[in-house]
Amino acid sequence: MGEERSATRAFVLHPEIKTDRLRRNAEAALEEGVALARALPELDVAGAQVVGLPKVHPGMLFGKGKIQEIKQWLEDAEAGLVLIDGLVSPVQQRNLEKEWGVKLLDRTGLILEIFSDRARTREGVLQVEMAALSYQRTRLVRAWTHLERQRGGLGFVGGPGETQIEADRRAIDLQLNNLKKQLSKVVKTRELHRKARAKVPYPIVALVGYTNAGKSTLFNRLSGADVFAKDMLFATLDPTMRKVDLPNGDEVIMSDTVGFISDLPTQLVASFRATLEEVLEADIILHVRDISHPQTAEQKKAVLDTLRQLDVNPDVPMIEVLNKIDLLAEEDAGYLQALHKDDDKVFGISAVTGEGLDRLLNDVNGHLTVQMHSAVLKLDWAMGAAQSWLQREDVVESEDQTDTGWTLNVRWTAIQRAQFEKQFPEAMPVKAKAETAEEDPRGEYHPLD
Repeated sequence: MGEERSATRAFVLHPEIKTDRLRRNAEAALEEGVALARALPELDVAGAQVVGLPKVHPGMLFGKGKIQEIKQWLEDAEAGLVLIDGLVSPVQQRNLEKEWGVKLLDRTGLILEIFSDRARTREGVLQVEMAALSYQRTRLVRAWTHLERQRGGLGFVGGPGETQIEADRRAIDLQLNNLKKQLSKVVKTRELHRKARAKVPYPIVALVGYTNAGKSTLFNRLSGADVFAKDMLFATLDPTMRKVDLPNGDEVIMSDTVGFISDLPTQLVASFRATLEEVLEADIILHVRDISHPQTAEQKKAVLDTLRQLDVNPDVPMIEVLNKIDLLAEEDAGYLQALHKDDDKVFGISAVTGEGLDRLLNDVNGHLTVQMHSAVLKLDWAMGAAQSWLQREDVVESEDQTDTGWTLNVRWTAIQRAQFEKQFPEAMPVKAKAETAEEDPRGEYHPLD
């Protein structure tokens, strides 16, 4: 057994840039930066400070006087690593490391380190590696000597006069291409698994939310699973899916996903698109919020911004779940109760105590089963399995045979439509039966929404 390495003493800085009108609350942002640092077991947070900046200094981020002041903080704390809760350019990173004599990570680099530490599935590991390499590629002002070692060979490939940055960039591009090929194979495997699930189709309910909002605790409570849940940022990284029974006896697949965070690195949003495919294909999204957190409104905005980056269909129903009501002060709990009376779309719950979960599940059930929709399906003769499925479900109101197949008028629930789409995607699109109420012979119009 090897000797355990001692923890690295880290100092967290949050630059509060006065000219940034969209800046977050400085103290809350610093607290989140510290929580990010503590999410890595090998780090020991030795100190943390908010640093006010009138403006950003292009080459050094901070002014000369502030740089010397921070250097004294680092020496007093005996810190070997500086974590800057914000974006640091490659030039700024190189200059600050030289001035302070310590290693430096910005917010993106720290989140990548956390993801790298937490990834467990093959796909998760590949996605983190791709995101890290994309990040490194933008920072080639530094000497990436480890890449030179990995490249090996006799030195003939680069050609005469090739600079170190060009060689490093080529090395990164080669690794990225290799990782993309490996990831494409994993994605194909997941596609096969998804098709297998479609044979026993259930609607998908995806949990999304800010990191540490309590998604995994809620997931465990509803599904009886034992997913790792801890008061820690990014406790869950790889997605987990379980079957959950609704109050009326219907079943859904619930998916627990990685938590979002403010300023989530663009490299990770792109790389983890495949991991978050269950959100992209969800029939209902539960947006879990930590209602006890002082920055809950800002966290909500960060989650919605990330969902927009992922191109989540805006027509998918999203239910807002206000978690951790057991941690609210008495006056806040009273306000939430008043909201319940005035707005039947507010769902205050406690994933720990179970309070409010019955009402939430009844609403999920309602979204999937209450509304009936009318539609017209045109199936060719090769789609006999789809036609038989519709007959078994007793959703066919009328059926006509044509030279090429069947034309069916169906009336079904949203849950039946979701099951049909998953099992027979080639039978889509579905067209609404009538465009206006006057055109419907029954005087009703039930659009597909």
